[in-house]
Amino acid sequence: MREKEKERKEEISKMDVVTQMQRQLIQYTSSLFQEGFLDDQFNQLQQLQDESNPEFVVEIVTLFFEDAERLLNELSKSLQVEQESIDFRKVDAQVHQLKGSSSSIGAQRVQRVCIAFRNFCEQQNVEGCLKSLQEIKQEYSLVKTKLETLFKMEKQLFAARGSISR
Repeated sequence: MREKEKERKEEISKMDVVTQMQRQLIQYTSSLFQEGFLDDQFNQLQQLQDESNPEFVVEIVTLFFEDAERLLNELSKSLQVEQESIDFRKVDAQVHQLKGSSSSIGAQRVQRVCIAFRNFCEQQNVEGCLKSLQEIKQEYSLVKTKLETLFKMEKQLFAARGSISR
């Protein structure tokens, strides 16, 4: 009898841990929206995920990370100060791509900086473009870290749920 009671208490303790993890995940996710890192597009992306493709959001966001890093490298090369002239059309096209991919996953702050960046391209303002490039790198780095943390929390919660159901 005592063994059963002990098992029951352990089971309840594990459920409490899972409930706490769920609350932390909800709070963290909510903070990403409140701080403007994500917008409703991210929610829509999550709604496309189901049991047949449980890694859908992680896969899409990973593609965004790869695309963004490639574009940031291209932008850095395109805006090198040593160049005699900068091809602002090319830079604008690269920023437009980054804006589109950040918009598609709901990376709102990256998208906002891209809009300002495109205005500097239109004005052929080298200083403004360089400043915007630094801002995009910073916002991209922040959102990447935040999303990686979110995915890690989700993974831990999933693992904890699995350890409860025997």
